[in-house]
Amino acid sequence: MKTPVDRFRFRPYQRPAAGWGALRSVAHAWLDSRQPFKNLRAMLQTNQHGGFDCPGCAWGEAPQEGRIRFCENGAKAVNWEASGRGVDRAFFARHSVDDLAAHDDYWLEYQGRLVEPMFLDGTSDHYRPISWDEAFALIARHLKSLDSPDQAAFYTSGRASNEAAFLYQLFARAFGTNNLPDCSNMCHEASGVALKQSIGTGKGTVTYDDFAKAEAIFVIGQNPGTNHPRMLEPLREAVARGAQVVVLNPLRERGLERFQAPQDPVQMLTGGESPMNTAYLRPALGGDMAAIRGIAKFLLRWQAEAEDRGREEEGPLDRAFIAEHCAGFDDYRATVDATTWAEISAFSGLEKDALERAAHIFCRSNATIICWAMGITQHRHSVATIQEITNLQLMRGQIGRPGAGLCPVRGHSNVQGDRTMGINDRPPPQLLDALESRFGFTVPRKPGYNVVQAIEAMVAGNIKVFIGLGGNFAQATPDSGRTHRGLRNCELSVQISTKLNRSHLVTGKKALILPCLGRSDVDVQSAGPQAVTVEDSFSMVHASYGQLKPLSREMRSEPAIVAGIAQATLGDTPVPWCTLTEDYRRIRALIGDVIPGFEHFEEKLQQPGGFYLQNPAGQRRWHTDSGKANFVSHSLPAPLPPEVLEKIGRKGARKADLVLQTLRSHDQYNTTVYGLDDRYRGVKGERHVLFAHLEDIRRLGFADRDRVDIVSLWSDEVERRVVGFTLIAFDIPRGQAAAYYPEANPLVPLESYGVGSFTPTSKYIAIRLEPSSAPQRIV
Repeated sequence: MKTPVDRFRFRPYQRPAAGWGALRSVAHAWLDSRQPFKNLRAMLQTNQHGGFDCPGCAWGEAPQEGRIRFCENGAKAVNWEASGRGVDRAFFARHSVDDLAAHDDYWLEYQGRLVEPMFLDGTSDHYRPISWDEAFALIARHLKSLDSPDQAAFYTSGRASNEAAFLYQLFARAFGTNNLPDCSNMCHEASGVALKQSIGTGKGTVTYDDFAKAEAIFVIGQNPGTNHPRMLEPLREAVARGAQVVVLNPLRERGLERFQAPQDPVQMLTGGESPMNTAYLRPALGGDMAAIRGIAKFLLRWQAEAEDRGREEEGPLDRAFIAEHCAGFDDYRATVDATTWAEISAFSGLEKDALERAAHIFCRSNATIICWAMGITQHRHSVATIQEITNLQLMRGQIGRPGAGLCPVRGHSNVQGDRTMGINDRPPPQLLDALESRFGFTVPRKPGYNVVQAIEAMVAGNIKVFIGLGGNFAQATPDSGRTHRGLRNCELSVQISTKLNRSHLVTGKKALILPCLGRSDVDVQSAGPQAVTVEDSFSMVHASYGQLKPLSREMRSEPAIVAGIAQATLGDTPVPWCTLTEDYRRIRALIGDVIPGFEHFEEKLQQPGGFYLQNPAGQRRWHTDSGKANFVSHSLPAPLPPEVLEKIGRKGARKADLVLQTLRSHDQYNTTVYGLDDRYRGVKGERHVLFAHLEDIRRLGFADRDRVDIVSLWSDEVERRVVGFTLIAFDIPRGQAAAYYPEANPLVPLESYGVGSFTPTSKYIAIRLEPSSAPQRIV
């Protein structure tokens, strides 16, 4: 395998998204899996009724059956998980932890599937085999020895099934804690916080079918071409039928510009392509809230003009909806009126005429969907921005209407379902009451730790046991140096995983690796083959049946592993844990007893495509304190947070050179790196790159392809630095920069998180550049 240094190339990509480039990428992933013919059969069952749910993103499914229902990155996810390579005791005998830590994340996961439980006992630098019973007993001893249940943290990745997540949260609360940090804390937590305050539910209000009915779709802070490519098809269809698709994104992402549909034979054979937008606005990083405020300001102006003419009904506002369903409109109107166009232009980075064009599109549409992702949620003012988006929709009654609504596009395939199942460090009282009533134990009411708080607690020595149900906590989290110190402070760290990753090398004083089945693996328990369930971004719940024989008999399912830990720790209290996992219908029966919408769970699953969890806000029922949808007013935020302004204002302090956002390459999903290329951005063979405008590169005294160190600015005296990044002159707005996640995670201060959400501000990091201190590499 060539090193990234040997292979580094940069050449701007000229072709449309998907198309032949996607097919070549899928073929490479398929052949590289070492079991291509088995995996081809599995891929054809991806997202099909009776098949398995893609282990990648949470995008929903088109209602029609029979067509191929996986995208390029979904195929990569399936083939990456369904690898014929195995990581066994012989592998760990050959490689010490220090040896493995010297390799990059791509190499680690490329080694294949974990196939047996392994133990790092603290006296050796090598993992050694351990039996399942010994592993469960070890975890139980550590948990029982804690002075308080709150000295344990139970982390969850968004890929865990509903069944595993329900058992996991039940175990944590029966043990006595709400310390249930999860990956949602780092991505869409702001969406849940904002929407609950505004409309009474933390989920989006649209269904997949709404996209076919929409007259306008606004896509804000989102890159579907890489992160959820199946979204490209409904966007293409929307433009083709004459709907407006408006994009707000600082970067020109290929999937939002041009698309070649792999399932369209005419386009594939003729080299055709489809436009993906009707308007493309490029705001400043963090400027989306000001841009939305500008659109709202135009609406209010046009409404006032209509009222002055005595023709209020001709104005853009839905006054009847506002009067019947909303609270706080007058305060919001005053806030918008008090916002000047100078502020809007300065903070948004957009000219007034561009916002006027977007406002006209918004006003002409009677069915508008607004979508967003982590380009919105990972800012200090993310909650305020999402509430500004909601305010805009409320002004025209664009919630609870066919083809209209709010659509936070979630990341991992069951991150929304995990939250529905109770994976929540601040659970709603209704859930705790239901658990207490059904299971007969006193449920802890004290709020638990989210991800940021859990890291702080580990650093302080207040968490002794860390259990990770999937994911890659060591790499996914901000402020990597502090996160790693926190993990190493633990007495025991446990990782329930499919593949080797950095979290197996940054460990507590003792560590366990527990190999679990993936979504593509057949899951056989004593009652026979089992299905698990997941919930997508559109609140559809459906069954997933693994298709491939597991690589090892020592691999266990996530529900079985959780039950084994719980049984060893709590015995049969409050449920016979291991009996439940003999047949997952028993778990689903308990879910139906506790979680609203899951009554008659088993019957509902028989419907093709699964069943829809009704969204009260989508039915114009508002579960808020006011009983109505709330207009929530905020002042526009300063371009830089106070902590950075304080740092810059100190005598002798250097100003920020650029503002950095982290992002994924096209060859990765979350922390999983499938390859070292980023096709749409023209990068091949390297991930330590920094995209910046050529004028900024020259202004700072560098040249294109120079190598730099990146240092982030914060008010503390901690130096956060990453070294040896290659500058790439790129089509990015001046003053901005971009680098890959998780390589740039060490730059995100732990204290830099969203107001009200604790979501790390990974899309807004003040940085300065210095000549590289790393040894020169050949590029």
